[in-house]
Amino acid sequence: MIRRDVGREPPAIISERWIAAAFEQKGRRTAEQVEVLKQSDTLIDEIRRADVLLIATPNYNYGMPAALKAWVDQVIRVEETFSFDLARGDQPLEPILSGRTMVILSSSGEFGYAPGGPNAEHNHLEPHLRSAGRLFGVSSTFHIAIEYEEFGGERHALSKAEAHRRARELARQLASTSVDHCAEQA
Repeated sequence: MIRRDVGREPPAIISERWIAAAFEQKGRRTAEQVEVLKQSDTLIDEIRRADVLLIATPNYNYGMPAALKAWVDQVIRVEETFSFDLARGDQPLEPILSGRTMVILSSSGEFGYAPGGPNAEHNHLEPHLRSAGRLFGVSSTFHIAIEYEEFGGERHALSKAEAHRRARELARQLASTSVDHCAEQA
């Protein structure tokens, strides 16, 4: 198991130098470009080694915290996690990695971010991670949220209890799927 706390140790934000290095062919990169991409290489290697990505994050100002966005930017990289080919027309991006499951555990002060809820149009966290996840090999995504933190009280307690119940159920489901998958390959 790999554990990475981007809140405590945030990845670097990408820069013009990073972009130039990422778009340079591997064998033609300078020593400085190789160095600029080192952190990205490490993070991508962690994803390659993972079957399940568990992302526990608050929903800050209707989206992801800056440290998580920096991580996303570091792990989505041309010719590493996705390919780019204009011959594919209007859909030139194609994932290289696949088969990963992403579990998003989120918390928010407000409530109603699920489809049909009063804040659904303000939910930029889950849709962003789902869209981005495709480009670092995510094939299935699950989201469990705790809401009402700013409100406290019974609604918050019920939201926490339901999230804990759903998390236990999802853990059993994923463990069962993993066991079934291993049995199929034996």
